[in-house]
This record gives sequence, C-alpha cells and structure tokens, in this order.
Amino acid sequence: MARIEQYAAVGLSPTVWGVETRADIRKNLEHIHENLSAAVWLSGLELPVQLAVIPEGALQGFTDEVLDMDHAEYREEIAIDIPGEETDILGEYAQEFDIYLVASAKERAPEYPEKFFNTAFVIDPDGEVILKHRKVTPLLPVERSVSPHDVWDDWVSTHGADLDSLFPVVDTDIGRIGISLAIEGAYPEYIRGLAMNGAEIICRISCPEPLVANEGWRIQNRARALDNSVYVVAPNLGTYYLTPDAETPVDTFGGGSMVVDRDGAILAEHEYGAGSSYVAATIDIEGLREFRYRSPLTNWLKDLRTELCQVIYDRELYPPNLWLDSDPVDHETYAEEITQDRIDAMVEADIWVPPYWEREDTDEQDGEREET
Repeated sequence: MARIEQYAAVGLSPTVWGVETRADIRKNLEHIHENLSAAVWLSGLELPVQLAVIPEGALQGFTDEVLDMDHAEYREEIAIDIPGEETDILGEYAQEFDIYLVASAKERAPEYPEKFFNTAFVIDPDGEVILKHRKVTPLLPVERSVSPHDVWDDWVSTHGADLDSLFPVVDTDIGRIGISLAIEGAYPEYIRGLAMNGAEIICRISCPEPLVANEGWRIQNRARALDNSVYVVAPNLGTYYLTPDAETPVDTFGGGSMVVDRDGAILAEHEYGAGSSYVAATIDIEGLREFRYRSPLTNWLKDLRTELCQVIYDRELYPPNLWLDSDPVDHETYAEEITQDRIDAMVEADIWVPPYWEREDTDEQDGEREET
C-alpha cells in the first residue's frame, strides 16, 4: 500500500436555485463548476486539492420539502438517476480537476419504481461513481425521501442489513471515505456506523438553520470527529433561491462550512458571506493512521464494549416499513400521525417524563390512590 501524501480537501458552499423541473438542475451544475474552479485553483496554491465535497441540495435545492410536494410527483418530475446525465457532468468535473468528488441528489431508485431516495455518492478522478449511500434518516418533519428503514423488510432481502449496505465506505488512494447526509450527523450512531466500517474521512454535507446559529452543527461535527478519530469535511450551502426565477434569496443555512481533525479541532471554517464560497484544509491520512495505531487512549473505538451497547437498543423506537406499501405523507399528516405518536411512545416507555400539563391527570389519580 503506497504512502498517501498530504493534500487539500475543499468543501463548497455554492449558491443554489430550487428546481421546478429536472432540466433546472443544469443551472446549479454550471454554477457548481464555477465554485469548484475557484476553490481548486486557490486552495491548490498551498497543497494539491484531491477531494472536493458538495453539500446536500446543491443540485436540486429542497423543492419537495419547502413546497410539501407529493412524493410520486417529485420522483417523476425532479428526481434523477445515479449514475445518469447529472452525475456524468460531475464526472467530467472530477476528471478535469483530477479529484474525488462527493455530492448528493434525490434519486429515482431503480429497485423501487414508485419511490425516491436521498442519495450521496463519490465520483473518482476517472469520472466513475464508486460509492452510493442512501440517507438512513431524512429530516423527518419535512423531508419526503424514503429511507432504507422505511422499506426495511424489502431492503434487507435485497441489500442485506450490514455495514456495507447501510453505512458504506469506499477505500481510495486518498483514504477511506464515508458520507453523512445532513441530519444524519445529528445522530452519533450513524457516524459511528461509518467509522466502524473503516471511514477515515467523513463528509457531512450541510444542515439548515437553526442548527448553525445555535451551534448544534459545530458541536456535532467536532464531537463526531473526536469520538471516532476521523476527519470531518462539512460544507454548508451558500445563498438559497426558492425557485430558478426568484429575485430575493434566503439565508436558509447560515454558513459554517468547516473541516475538523481527529481531535475535534476546527482546521478551517467559513462563515456565511451572502453568496458562494468554500472552505479548505490539509488532510493527513498517514498521520491519522499513525495516531490510531499508537495512541493508548484517545483512539476510542478499540475500547468499545459492544455487548453493553446492545442493551441500549433492545427495543423498537421508530417503526420500520412505514412506506413499504405507501408513499411518504404530507407535513401535517406526518406531524399528527408519526411525530406525536413517537413522542407519546417515548413517554409510555418511561424514557421521557411528559410536561406538567400532561402530568396533572396522572398526579390527581396518584393522589386519589394514596387517599384510599
């Protein structure tokens, strides 16, 4: 195995126009090329750029979420094939700049003719898609994508239920790369899945407000890097236009693109600047590997007592197979039938204590029992 020299990784923060048709994606792709050209050129003045990471939503925006779009309609009108025309264009960019490229899009999954997934992927310097990762937990109150867990029985029979099918990592000549799609990074277990599958660089691609302003984004990125002894390359989107013709943009994401090292230290960070930008930092894979091999303490994974962890997850919380035989529902229905039901289940299982106004009847009943 050849020694991996230090190199630069860049995280793009492109301006995005929410698409209304599949053809509208071309505008975003053309702008990504402009953003990528600047990032690779200028960052390459320090060290050669070998990895570029594009945030979630950069190709299509978030039309399905913002407009509460019907799942089947979105699949028909906007979701893409991976690989397909759009990834071929990104493949040309990867070849042009001789880099590995990480991106994502809402995908018409061929094995599920009536559904779409939120899919992240890695393209190699030859322009080929070498990894696909289906988002395991969408932004639940609003995102209409299907998760492998939502079609669990079929997924397991078709793809299996192992690290490679759920938390895939690709071994490249710049290190082992895994992807965390946006809100996935809020759940430590999903990042740990990538780490346990060998990831050395985890690309966590974007997250909306309020998670940037309240520092959840920063805390999560730093903690996931520290907990798993990995680099985290975490670009966030730039200016967002709701539609291709919108005149007034919205700062939906708040900036905060960053690169974090295995100690949880921020190597580089870029605040929102009302436009497109990027963040860049040096990746030292050999240094990471040496640390993991030599540290007696803070290479944490070696000390995991996995039997103890199994006790934590010995019950069902979020139900599987929700959309196995139907499509994801609209925002209001989801809030009423799923979100509130999950909150009630946490209380019923005695994991959470309900607020005082929900406890009043219970307190009165307890008092009556004491009197009798």
